Amino acid sequence: MQVRVTLIAAARSSPLLAERFDEDRPLDEAGWYEVRLAAPTLVPLGAAELRYCSPTPRSRATGTALGFAPLAQPALSDCDMGRWRGRTLMEVAAGEPQAFDSWLRDPRSAPHGGESLLRFITRVGHWLDTRPADDGVRIVAVAEPAVVRAVLVYALHVPPDTYWSIDAPPLSTVTLAGGAGRWSLRLDEGSRR
Repeated sequence: MQVRVTLIAAARSSPLLAERFDEDRPLDEAGWYEVRLAAPTLVPLGAAELRYCSPTPRSRATGTALGFAPLAQPALSDCDMGRWRGRTLMEVAAGEPQAFDSWLRDPRSAPHGGESLLRFITRVGHWLDTRPADDGVRIVAVAEPAVVRAVLVYALHVPPDTYWSIDAPPLSTVTLAGGAGRWSLRLDEGSRR
């Protein structure tokens, strides 16, 4: 039995340097523009039997703009960043350098009072493993880039610090095939989707 899960990183809601932890902003003008450009490639993914999204405004807007009518999944929420929520990476690094360093080095650390990286990876991994296991089911999920990275770490059984080495640019896609505890990465087959 094999399920195919395609993850799409949500379009952007702010310029890269202005991104904030656990951001809850809607798509910005550049994000809407990027969705329109990517639509011809991404819209066909909406033929999936199940369509989900992170509950964030930008994930919902991305999925809706692509015509997916996605169901918001709380388990696909971005990492809970506790008191760092709404702050930029630069602000946290400058204001709390030791806590910031601890967070980057130790996946069990949660100096911000929210979720540790390990807990976040486990949460989104549980969501992945509990998807319907009917053979051939196709699932598409629009999620925050952090969620896409966490799902990949979980599915590929790599060390948690691998999370920091994965780039999930806005509107990028990745497909996993398999089922609970046995996922494999599927590379894009170009126009033969």
